[in-house]
Amino acid sequence: MELNRRTVIAGAAAAGMAATTLGGTAHATGGRKPVKTLFGKLADGTKVYSWSLENGGTRLKVLSWGGVVQSLEIPDRRGRYANVSAGFDNLADYVAKTPYFGALIGRYGNRIGKGQFTLDGKNHQLSVNDGEQSLHGGAQGFDKRVWDVEPFTKGSDVGLHLYYTSVDGEMGYPGTLRTKVTYTLTRHGDWRIDYEATTDKATVVNLTSHVYWNLAGEGSGTIEDHELHIAASRYTPTDAGLIPTGELAKVAGTPFDFTRAKPIGRDIRTSHPQLVTAKGFDHNWVLDKGITTRPEHVATLRDPASGRSLKIATNEPGLQFYSGNFLDGTLTGPSGRTYRQGDALCLETQHFPDSPNKPKFPSTVLRPGQTYRTTTIHTFGC
Repeated sequence: MELNRRTVIAGAAAAGMAATTLGGTAHATGGRKPVKTLFGKLADGTKVYSWSLENGGTRLKVLSWGGVVQSLEIPDRRGRYANVSAGFDNLADYVAKTPYFGALIGRYGNRIGKGQFTLDGKNHQLSVNDGEQSLHGGAQGFDKRVWDVEPFTKGSDVGLHLYYTSVDGEMGYPGTLRTKVTYTLTRHGDWRIDYEATTDKATVVNLTSHVYWNLAGEGSGTIEDHELHIAASRYTPTDAGLIPTGELAKVAGTPFDFTRAKPIGRDIRTSHPQLVTAKGFDHNWVLDKGITTRPEHVATLRDPASGRSLKIATNEPGLQFYSGNFLDGTLTGPSGRTYRQGDALCLETQHFPDSPNKPKFPSTVLRPGQTYRTTTIHTFGC
């Protein structure tokens, strides 16, 4: 039986149990003011900072480089802490090697076919960085920018406001886009992300977070025994370039059916053509709830061994589930262990990939005078 998380955290604090990574003890409640430390310097001398936050039993480290979640620590059912987010312990690897570990993604999360789209009769050629496609905003997307960071405390919440201005024409996108992303740790230990953006010209926007999760702990091995539920009866099949074909296919009777929780590894090696093309799961699920005014629960991830769980709520219409197919053993995390295929997974709330070229998909167009707003909430259990 799953224990109440706050009971576990309070018990761990009372017992003085040590955290595995930060070396501290668990705290049931009470947010701490975010702490800023130097993480490293870029080649041009620009300083990159790390911000440490703690609230409600959740511990979060965020970098000004790419808004990266460098670590996120939560307890298991016995109150033992582990970092459940894959990443690096140094800036050089984030700059040179990262497959978007923990990053803020923009201007456009996921892929745009051939790096092109037409808006108001004008064609736009984007930065192409994934074969013929533009992926996650291009070669120098938001994940490779230094964000301005402003810490805050508000009532019992603690968090960070992150700001970045993308100039007109950056990576081929029209319009100057002013972006604000807010990371909040609530008194219950939830991690909330609020995205906002405005533009001075018509453009397309699709912001998301690219945390790689392993609820057993970073560097602990495969996530194939994790159980996943996604509230979606359809998904968007892709072509060989992982660009949606435009079809909204039913998941029933296929390996893509997560309408009831099941182990990720149960169907991942079947011969379904979509799994063969992507080398696993790397697809957009069409959430049954559609676009909503408030975040609604859409997915649950659980590690049976540790008891840790993650629930995701969003007002977005899509969820990209990526099963870490291209991790190849060449990257080493803070644990000193290498990441191999299937050692972490992503659950990216989003509008659909290639929406600018698919008129039947929900629109990602943002115009002057409008404000892009979307929210995703991560709730942790044990």
